[in-house]
Amino acid sequence: MTELVVYGIPNCDTVKKSRAWLDAAGIAYRFHDYKKAGVDEAALRRWVAALGWEALVNRQGTTFRKLPEAERTGLDEARAIALMIANPSLIRRPVVEGRGQLLAGFSPERFAVLTGG
Repeated sequence: MTELVVYGIPNCDTVKKSRAWLDAAGIAYRFHDYKKAGVDEAALRRWVAALGWEALVNRQGTTFRKLPEAERTGLDEARAIALMIANPSLIRRPVVEGRGQLLAGFSPERFAVLTGG
């Protein structure tokens, strides 16, 4: 995959920061809005295989905290994937895929790899 894709929701502050960083760095990307387009199960499984489900589940977010206790405890990979498909807001944001990279979450230091720096 050569095209850079940023996955997230547009009103998320972390997604806004990451998009502003990419724009300032002059890096072209396509934005995939979970609210409008959902999450592709094959892509999610690819991310889980590469990063682990624990790195992708946003346990600090409101969506996770609002889940019933029974759904939040004892998570395993299969249950985490099902929850993320049903509730894309559970996925740590943003997920950035392309240019041979797969990143979950934002930090300028980690994003520097996208510029080759």
